[in-house]
Amino acid sequence: MDNKALTQPSEKDSTAMEADIRATTHATTHATTQAATQARQRAELAAIIARHCVADGPCETPIPGVTLFRGSTTATASCAVVASVFAIMAQGAKRIQVGDEAYEYDARHYMISSVDLPMSSRITCASGSEPYLGLALSIDPLKLAELTAALPHSRNTLPVDCGIAVGDLSSDIQNAALRLARLLDTPQDIPVLAPIIEKELLYRLLTGPLGARLRQVVATGSHSHQIARAIDWLRGNLDQTASIDHLAGITNMSRSSLHHHFKTLTTMTPVQYQKQLRLQEARRLMLIEDHDAATAAHRVGYESASQFSREYRRLFGRPPASDVAELRQNGG
Repeated sequence: MDNKALTQPSEKDSTAMEADIRATTHATTHATTQAATQARQRAELAAIIARHCVADGPCETPIPGVTLFRGSTTATASCAVVASVFAIMAQGAKRIQVGDEAYEYDARHYMISSVDLPMSSRITCASGSEPYLGLALSIDPLKLAELTAALPHSRNTLPVDCGIAVGDLSSDIQNAALRLARLLDTPQDIPVLAPIIEKELLYRLLTGPLGARLRQVVATGSHSHQIARAIDWLRGNLDQTASIDHLAGITNMSRSSLHHHFKTLTTMTPVQYQKQLRLQEARRLMLIEDHDAATAAHRVGYESASQFSREYRRLFGRPPASDVAELRQNGG
């Protein structure tokens, strides 16, 4: 037998190897081209945000639901109750804390939240010359439900996932967000084009890797949808004690099921969730409506001023009076 015939690849094998090499080369070229395109898009988005958001902090825009953000320091953490939202950044990085869970993301990632969540955040990469630059779109649940109904997914059997997630930013999602931001330079186009681009962006989010979280909450009969009803009640009744029996009744769930799914979705128990809502609202009452600490505490359901002060300090790091004074000094 010819040993040479045993060691040399056949013509068929050679053809297959060449095809594999071509496929690998094509994939590498495509990935390189895509990365370059996304980098150019990020640079353009950063320039748009920088033009329209010239001072640190949030900046409302003429596009309904779209807010821009700038931050040139990493020194200050912020706390807020964040509603359902899609967020990306064109420059910088951020760390978000929800309950005991932390999420890190930068300009190559995006963040979504599917329900209202009390969260703290800190910019982790920014400077005066290269500030953090971000864009957020509030997610309208009615528009989300309308799009979800048109998707070929089972909507009632989805498992419950955490209501916040960070994922890799795809070209499709980034491109739609960029085209939405471009409208800030042509405001006359906003009334017609903004709703169209927003719908495309929501579709990309729904069909992307994190889309199940958004579909869960608007799927009638799903556990996530039921928990969202409990969250709505808690937000509207801050001064009332969060009774597990009452929440179980309005969601048509057992106590154990409510507790389990609530914590899965929000990373907190209903009592922990309500506590953070109360403290966030008390902070707002003191800062914006100029209430003293005792009045704010009473307004949100605290009977003990010492308990309020203790829990406030644990969440925000300072007693109520000094925290509010610091926020006012810093323009918070």
